[in-house]
This record gives sequence, structure tokens and C-alpha cells, in this order.
Amino acid sequence: MKTVSKQYLHISILSILFFSLFFIILSNKTESQDAEKTYNIDAVHSAVFFRAKHLGVTYNYGRFNEFSGNITLDESDISKSKVELVVKTASVDSANAKRDQHLRSPDFFNVKQFPVITFNSTKVSKKEGHDKTLEVTGDFELHGVKKSITVDVEITGKANNPQVGEIIGFLATFDIKRSEYGFNFGLENINDEIQITVSIEARVK
Repeated sequence: MKTVSKQYLHISILSILFFSLFFIILSNKTESQDAEKTYNIDAVHSAVFFRAKHLGVTYNYGRFNEFSGNITLDESDISKSKVELVVKTASVDSANAKRDQHLRSPDFFNVKQFPVITFNSTKVSKKEGHDKTLEVTGDFELHGVKKSITVDVEITGKANNPQVGEIIGFLATFDIKRSEYGFNFGLENINDEIQITVSIEARVK
């Protein structure tokens, strides 16, 4: 009888340990899933700008009016985060119709041959000493040329929007040399270095 009681006791202890382990694993998995969130870019409240210097004197600005993408942010393991951005080159807008037509031509964006600019992250990490800044490395493709670049991305805020739910903001500013992407037209008049600013508001899926 004592042997049977001991067997039941061992089985009970093992059962308790098993279910405890199961719930711990389940809890950790749920917490991990809660920490990872995917956001859709809200183009209405976002902007993609570029800045070029004319004749070494004046900065001229332009923007792209059509873009989309997703951002996956895992705050429990930031390395699992991802960024995807697609910009339609035909949507270029410099506030001058004649200049925009030229920008869409083969001299510049050549929108028929290269309809999109893309960025796909390959590595995301926290920037040392900056709580709200990420270092994002990824493949930036422009004008048919793909290069790996690393940019600082600031998390500018989070909020709950009563209409759409959770939203988050990001800001990145970085420079490229247009000649490295095949933009060689007018280098004597328009600087090689172009500054790009991406300001994003995104809503959780």
C-alpha cells in the first residue's frame, strides 16, 4: 500500500512539474508574441523628402507622394525587428511640374525602367547610449543599384489612436551620393550628396 502511495506521489509531483513547465513556456511565448508587433505605414501622416544643393548655393527640396511598407518591432529582442519600405519614383514632387517631368526622365529617376526605390533591413540593433534610437542596416535599391547602408532611426513616439488603435512614429535622415547610383546628370550644377529624410507614422496590424 505504501509503495502504491509513493508511486501516486511521484506521478503527482511529475504532473505538477510538467504542467508548471508547460505554463512557463506558454507564458514566455505569449510575452514574446506581445512584444513583437507589426505596423503598416500610414502614408497620409508620413513623408519621404530629399534635399539637393543647387550650384553650391541653395538647398532645393522634393518629396515622394506614394510609398508603402511594414515595420516589425520586437522590443524583447530588437534583433528580430524588420523594416520594409517601397517608394514609387513616378510620385516625385518638387513643386514644379516641368522639373518633375525632367526628374522622371532617363536623366534622373528613369521611372519607366526603375519604378520603385526599396529598402529592406538585414540587421536591427539598439544604438549604444540612445534609448530611443535604432541602428538599421539594410539593402537600399535606387535606379537599379543595390547597396547596403546603415541609418539611425529614432522612435519619435507611441500613442493609442481611438480611430485606428496603436500608432508609432519613426524618423531617419541620411545622406547618399547620387553618382554611386547612376545619377550622373548635372553634377556640375546639382551636388552629388543628397540628403534623404523619412518620417513615418505607422499603425499596428
